[in-house]
Formats: sequence, structure tokens, C-alpha cells
Amino acid sequence: MSFFSYLYTSEMDDKHFLQSLIREGEHQQQDFKYKVSDAQKLAKSVSAFANTDGGRLLIGVRDDGNMSGVRSEEEIYMMHLAAYRYCRPEASIKFDTYHVEGRTIVVATIPPSERRPICAVDENGKLRTYIRIADENIVASPVHLAIWREAQKPEGAMMTYTDSIKKVIKVLQDQPLPLNQIVRRSRIPRYKVITILAQLIRFRIAQWEYTDQQFLFGL
Repeated sequence: MSFFSYLYTSEMDDKHFLQSLIREGEHQQQDFKYKVSDAQKLAKSVSAFANTDGGRLLIGVRDDGNMSGVRSEEEIYMMHLAAYRYCRPEASIKFDTYHVEGRTIVVATIPPSERRPICAVDENGKLRTYIRIADENIVASPVHLAIWREAQKPEGAMMTYTDSIKKVIKVLQDQPLPLNQIVRRSRIPRYKVITILAQLIRFRIAQWEYTDQQFLFGL
């Protein structure tokens, strides 16, 4: 095979591979980015994937799936900033570059982190934590932060059924509720309710769902 034939075959392989990814559309583990103009905004996606199931960013791909390509080295530089400067702690990320019809597409793959939460630094220098739900990046609830703290405890750790835990379980019996309503109905301090919900979720007594742009917790 000649050098030029090799280049053509390699480009066709890249094209077919990218097209197979694009056909999946945007979902829990995939997002399209037409361009990278703000490393801090990109860090939100990195945080969300790292805190959930992992995923990949197809950079240089429009929302409709058309491959426009990465425009400049500056965009690639901002991708690195998103993972290594605007995420705390640094997120693991792998960049793969593909060439199709004179355009460069970058696939950034983010594995699920073992050091959750991975936070993103916002425009005010504050740390925000995100999770991925369907095709959206959502700010994590305080309960998620507590769930990750619970996950760091030894596997043999047990849960004692205190009066407070029994009250929260009773409140959750009828229907899933947002955190603030659980606090009001149980008359238990908010920080305690957050810890209790995290424990109940860890031991699979309770669960959370995201409905109508709010987190609900139920048995």
C-alpha cells in the first residue's frame, strides 16, 4: 500500500468511526461540542461525566451531528485547561484526534472518577459539582455530596436505626419528596437529613430521582 493510499484508508476509518458515534446522538455518556470558547464551561461537562458514569465529548461536532472540526490549537489548549486547571481535583481525561475531509475532530474521553466529587471552577472562582442526567449537566445536590462521602467508608460499616432515621423513613413512605420538604415534615435539622438520606441510599433503602428540574427522594 502506498503512503497516500494509507492516508486515505486511515481517514475513511476515522470517518466511519466518528459517524457511528454521532449516530448515537447526545446521551448520558456522550455530548457534542461545536467549539471550545470557554474552558470553565467545558469543565462542567468534565465534572458531570467524571461524577457519573464517565463519557466522551465530541469536540468539533455540531448539535445536529455535522462535523465542523476544531478551529485552532487554542481550542485544544482550552480542553486541557478544563481538565487540569478548572477541575478540582484534576480529572482524568484522554484526547484522541481524528481527521475527516480536512477537518480535525477531538474525542475527549473521561472515565468515572474514583475520587468523587470532581468539582468545576466557575467564573467567580467557586467550586460547583455536576452530575450527568440523560443529556444534561446538572448541579449535584447536597445529598450527592454526602453519598460520595458515605462511599468512602469501609464496606463493613453498619447503619444504626435511630429515631431520626425512623422519622425520615416515615416521611418518605407516601411519595418521593424534595429535600426541603423532608426537612420540614421530619423537623430534623437539614444537615442531619442530608446524612440520613445518603445512608439510606447507600444501603438501598431509599433512592433519588430527577423530575421537573428537582431532586426527589423516596423509598
